[in-house]
Amino acid sequence: MKGIWVFNLKKWKPLLFICIASLFVASWLFIQRDHISVFTTPDGPQAFYRAENADHKIALTFNISWGEQNVLPIVNILKENDVEHATFFVSASWAETYPELVKEIADSGFHIGSHGYRYKNYTAMDDEQVIKDMRRSKQVLQELTGETPTLLRPPNGAFTTRTLALAEQQGFDIVHWSVNSYDYKNPGTAQIIDNVLNATNSGDVLMFHASDTVKQTGAALPTILKELEKRDYELATLEELMNSADATSNEVN
Repeated sequence: MKGIWVFNLKKWKPLLFICIASLFVASWLFIQRDHISVFTTPDGPQAFYRAENADHKIALTFNISWGEQNVLPIVNILKENDVEHATFFVSASWAETYPELVKEIADSGFHIGSHGYRYKNYTAMDDEQVIKDMRRSKQVLQELTGETPTLLRPPNGAFTTRTLALAEQQGFDIVHWSVNSYDYKNPGTAQIIDNVLNATNSGDVLMFHASDTVKQTGAALPTILKELEKRDYELATLEELMNSADATSNEVN
């Protein structure tokens, strides 16, 4: 005689409830994943500089702290090459001086992040000064763009674990870089191209500058963008990279 399986709902009801609850929580976390800080860890907040397993996605970033001559030419080069995603980290004191350029960047569809208010290393300030600078930069950029900046690249890229903690308190994620074009050294167009193309891999954050101090970035960009396209790289937002499952962060003292 074959055995007959009888499902005892009363007996399995607690287990069934746990399974349903677990699925609900997992689904909620999946939906909310874009709103969870990727870089707050048991060891504290960390700075993002590249993502692992990014499926040929990279991020393009520019720092601006001085001058007006290079911004529009660089923005136009990006648009001419059909670049949809780039982040401009701007010093808020610069933004106050050139609000029309900030508007042009935003109207072109590019993201604006904070490069601090004053262009002064956070490592040379006390906590109160750093907090004041972060808050002021956020206020200025919010007033100029209508959006609250959430990404911060400290002036000169200088930060400590204390800076990371203060940035987290002010609602910022600190973004560093993994590929440095060294365009600020004005080493020549060919050298800037080599600096970028020889170092770029999936998940990288590329750093350029759009201040008047750089003289060859505009000349190098078209070749770099075309070659990256040939290599099947996709220019993504920093948020896309930051939301990658495996994120790599800097260790600082």
